[in-house]
Amino acid sequence: MMGQQAGNQERLFYSFNLEEHVPADHLLRGINKFLDLSALRRELAPFYSHTGRPSIDPELMVRMLIVGYCFGIRSERRLCEEVYLNLAYRWFCRLGLEDEVPDHSTFSKNRHGRFRESGAFRHVFETVVQRCMAEGLVGGEGFAVDASVIKADVSRARSIEPGIAKSDPSQATQAVTEYLAALEASGSSIPANVSLTDPEARWTAAPAGPAVFAYSTNYLVDVDAGIIVDVEATPALRSAEVDSARSMLERVEERLRLKPERLIGDTAYGAAPMLGWLVEQKQIEPHVPVWDRSERTDGTLNRGEFRFNATDDRYECPGGKHLTSTGRLTSEGTLLYRASTTDCQSCVLKARCCPNTPSRKIARSIHESSRDVARALTNTDAYRKSRKDRKKVEILFAHLKRILKLDRLRLRGKAGAEDEFLLAATAQNLRRMAKWLVPRTPNVNLAPA
Repeated sequence: MMGQQAGNQERLFYSFNLEEHVPADHLLRGINKFLDLSALRRELAPFYSHTGRPSIDPELMVRMLIVGYCFGIRSERRLCEEVYLNLAYRWFCRLGLEDEVPDHSTFSKNRHGRFRESGAFRHVFETVVQRCMAEGLVGGEGFAVDASVIKADVSRARSIEPGIAKSDPSQATQAVTEYLAALEASGSSIPANVSLTDPEARWTAAPAGPAVFAYSTNYLVDVDAGIIVDVEATPALRSAEVDSARSMLERVEERLRLKPERLIGDTAYGAAPMLGWLVEQKQIEPHVPVWDRSERTDGTLNRGEFRFNATDDRYECPGGKHLTSTGRLTSEGTLLYRASTTDCQSCVLKARCCPNTPSRKIARSIHESSRDVARALTNTDAYRKSRKDRKKVEILFAHLKRILKLDRLRLRGKAGAEDEFLLAATAQNLRRMAKWLVPRTPNVNLAPA
């Protein structure tokens, strides 16, 4: 006989246990096991008043934000609606059925105020990394570094050229005027276009499409289990991304006592100053392709065919002649070595060596010995393994954009980008722990008869 639902919802009292209605294998159960926010209140205490009405619990707001970033809920208004309706979200946020969900405007007030001033999101992120270390997911032997471009929350049409902003300040916003003045004072490069809405976002064509205003999220990843050990927001600028690698390595060493034996990166991190810093100052093996523009394509002799004598500080050419240093250091950090014009004019190899100049010149970086270390590493099995390990960073970026849906920022300014990137990286690490360390259990009947 066909059954029919009674549809009676007029009962006055219910016996309801929220714990029983959350599946045993739900992702949030695993995340809850590894998320410890007990120290958050102590970090935020100096930023709250001792008088007045009690505020919304900061742990509740952080838990709600983690839910949003774990499940790709990009709108805080929608996040509040989902937490209101979803039993698992309520359970994770430690809200009962009758507890009120905070208004979406509360997040903006706290984020731009006490959360940002106290560095609360950085604290939560590092707490999760320390838990990953305690669970044995961070080996500390090899780190990989890379950056990915994330679009800013601005319109491409609302921009201005710096020259116009300087000649006619009425067309620029106050934020643009202050930003350009700060760049000039620091001697930094001036971008071609500046967004009127978010001046700190950089105009870039990095996503292989039309140029957009964007920021870069920089990840430092332990290659054992793909745990993100540090993250930093920078403008979408190559030099800023390379500088962030240094700051992340130093911060991880200082705060987490982690120093890798090798660093894996692409050619962007293979410039001479970066390699010199890794080898000479940090004693870290650079598993990075060397940024080298010395190779010639016109059939003439390459620099590799000239042997350097470190004892005499000179090069020896294939014809047996010597190139000595001028002793002058260029702005790019290189020394110029020149051959004698007399030697070159009488050399039988001149047509293959320097057919268009009186003598041969070679520019040698002051970090050339570190570049040689990086070149030698490319022939090792460890380097070939590092090339495969580097894909773990690229997988994290793909997960960030496709699963967590962070392909466009919601917050503006470098500080806003930093907040979003820290929360997203925290969510990725928590998801990794939950999926790797929590055993899968078969689904059972959630509502007992």
